[in-house]
Amino acid sequence: MMNLVFLVEERSMKELLNGILPKILPKAISFQIIPHDGKSDLQRSISKKMAGWNVPDTKFVILHDQDSADCKELKQKLRRIVEQTGKEAVIRIVCRELESWYFGDLRAVSLAYNENLEPLAKRKKYRIPDEIGNPKEELKKIIPVHQQISGARRIGPLMNIDANTSESFRQFVQGVRHLTKKDLT
Repeated sequence: MMNLVFLVEERSMKELLNGILPKILPKAISFQIIPHDGKSDLQRSISKKMAGWNVPDTKFVILHDQDSADCKELKQKLRRIVEQTGKEAVIRIVCRELESWYFGDLRAVSLAYNENLEPLAKRKKYRIPDEIGNPKEELKKIIPVHQQISGARRIGPLMNIDANTSESFRQFVQGVRHLTKKDLT
């Protein structure tokens, strides 16, 4: 049985993935999510965790926020770290921050907080979720009661995997699906 290990920046990403991965992964694939204390901790941890991981049939997925970094440079930096381990990983960059993915599915956010936010998707500012300057701050303005970890728990299970308008979310889902199909064929 294939096992996927997700190395993520923080606990809120872990909580979101717990809500969405069962919708993405075939039942025959198990997964484990290892949260870190921010991007520096994640980057320091990658080589140790991957090099020391000796469980057969394990594949890795690294999920890192872009924040203000250049996407291509960040991905190359992570790829160099992974290459040192002699193992492979799917690397996905969350454009800006995790909250961009929430703006990609305002229906899920609406359901999670019992507030109709779907009309916001028509506004120019929110049309392309990955281009929102500070999505965490924007979400806090719209939903003042939103907390990162509990919000991820609330929103994740409600997300529609195939209808999210965030390109980085779609790339993440596509990468995970591609990784698992290779092993199932």
